[in-house]
Amino acid sequence: MRRLRVLSYNIRSMRDDRAALVRVIRACAADLVCLQEVPRLAPTWRARRRALAARTGLTVACGRRAAGLAVLAGRRVRLHHAEHHLLSRVPGLHRRGLALVVAEIAGARVIVADTHLDLDASARLAHTAELLALLKRARDRYEAPVVLCGDINEEPEGPSWNALTGFFTDAYAAAPRGPAATYSSRRPARRIDGIFTDPRIEVLGCGLPPGPAPAADYPRASDHLPVLAELRLPP
Repeated sequence: MRRLRVLSYNIRSMRDDRAALVRVIRACAADLVCLQEVPRLAPTWRARRRALAARTGLTVACGRRAAGLAVLAGRRVRLHHAEHHLLSRVPGLHRRGLALVVAEIAGARVIVADTHLDLDASARLAHTAELLALLKRARDRYEAPVVLCGDINEEPEGPSWNALTGFFTDAYAAAPRGPAATYSSRRPARRIDGIFTDPRIEVLGCGLPPGPAPAADYPRASDHLPVLAELRLPP
């Protein structure tokens, strides 16, 4: 079956309970894991990423130091290509980027991308336009549907969110599972993290991973809640 499980998760530079973080990621059993705020400032950033991947039974498929993004892949995934783009620099603000992999699941090809947009509204909107152009180009080049994961730093109906849903399907809105809010993990009040899918992809469900076991670890693992989508890919 051409089913794909994708996880999007802001892990706050692994500053919280690392054992809880590992348990949450493992419990999600995702084929591809898109992480934001991955460690990037410490000299051991690369080793810390590899260690997290190893402890969760995954491998690092894509990710550079800049922008703090990483895509981890599970055993079902056959990787064809990976690339990392830096979005335009805005003086005084963190550098933003886009990481993406071209993967194959059960004979179906898909592009899975990861981003973390800015708190500044104008920078966020400009970067949204840039990453949409990059994703359209990748879609045409690799002839595959796109899944975009990320911390959008904006709630639905904001200008950047609307720009994304003009091109993608908001997976949670299409097939919601559980409560909508993703921030903060202790007092969820805002939905600022999302998974967006190509209209050709069927969303079977999207939201907080079910079950009491990972939920108990959410406030220990990060200040964001994870978002898990179960998808059916077109042939």
